[in-house]
Amino acid sequence: MQFTDTVTVSGTRRTADGYLVAEARSVRTGIQLYTGSEVGKPDLPVVRVYRPADQVFSADSLQSFTHAPVTMDHPAEAVNADNWKQLAVGEVSTAAKKDGEWVHLPLILKDAAAIQAVETGKRELSAGYVCELVWGDGVAPDGQPFNATQTNIKINHLAIVDKARAGSKARIGDAASEEWGAAPINDHQPKEEKIMNLKTVTVDGIPVEVTDQGATVIATLQQRLADANSKMGTADTAHLAAIAAKDGELAKKDAEIDSLKAKVLSDADLDKRVQARADLISTAKAITKDVKTEGLADAAIRKAVVAAKLGDAAIADKVEAYIDARFDILAEDAKKAGGSDPFASVVKDGLTTHADLGDSSKAYEAMLQRDRNAWQGNQKESA
Repeated sequence: MQFTDTVTVSGTRRTADGYLVAEARSVRTGIQLYTGSEVGKPDLPVVRVYRPADQVFSADSLQSFTHAPVTMDHPAEAVNADNWKQLAVGEVSTAAKKDGEWVHLPLILKDAAAIQAVETGKRELSAGYVCELVWGDGVAPDGQPFNATQTNIKINHLAIVDKARAGSKARIGDAASEEWGAAPINDHQPKEEKIMNLKTVTVDGIPVEVTDQGATVIATLQQRLADANSKMGTADTAHLAAIAAKDGELAKKDAEIDSLKAKVLSDADLDKRVQARADLISTAKAITKDVKTEGLADAAIRKAVVAAKLGDAAIADKVEAYIDARFDILAEDAKKAGGSDPFASVVKDGLTTHADLGDSSKAYEAMLQRDRNAWQGNQKESA
């Protein structure tokens, strides 16, 4: 089966004799896409053909490039000794070699018209070769599936053409003749061969060569997927923000609950607070009897006591710690003055005698006398 692949002629220079020396790469490894009719399978719209590295760079395949003739366009028949003089305009000057996934080809053009055509823009190089196409589905090392495999690749000629692969473009010619050592697929001539322009697109990190139409479809689908992912990402962001806001509200509520719980006293703590309040009021009254404690906080009671004993000027602009210290001193003084004996607290201002009672004592004696004489009044009434 005959195939043609094309690349751009580059790195040209003239020799002293006017010949044109050029560098090119042709025939690479990997997956190639062909229409089914181009490879004898008209029932298939697309056929994925795999070129294994061990076939592309095999010694026999590379050797077939050596001194292969260069032609202007693909000839209608295979180049051989009978038509070489009429068709060849140059040749592969030295042995081909591996260059990454490509075969590197040094060329030399010796025909003046061909050299002028290249220098004026006809710079695409198309390899015409034969190979055996082994049908069978498989998966290439890069994960891409294929339908058939090329083996026993042999170069017949290299053609300088107007329209060729040039990087991402591919041209395949399926015209074969019996002179090329392969059965013909179609009866059409090379000039009628279809040219299929392919582009390389990346799908899930895998480069794939497809037609212009296929590339457009893939690009459209990829854009739609990107738009969908973007919308989904926006929705997810809003959803996460809403969840975060709710979490914040719940955390605030939990903090408030914890704070309220901390303020709730146990029975024992409540008893202690009540006793401490009672002790404070008792101490305040011991220091100064006339101090008012109703409705005042503890700190306010201590401040009122100190002010009552020392005057407002003594505590003006004083911090709470100062007032507390002065209150403690006054409390200590009151304790020393009254002692710890309750009776002493009662009598500390002196005892009151009957003589001191005055008119109250006389009124009491009159009441007793009236009671003593009450029976006499009762006897007179009965007589």
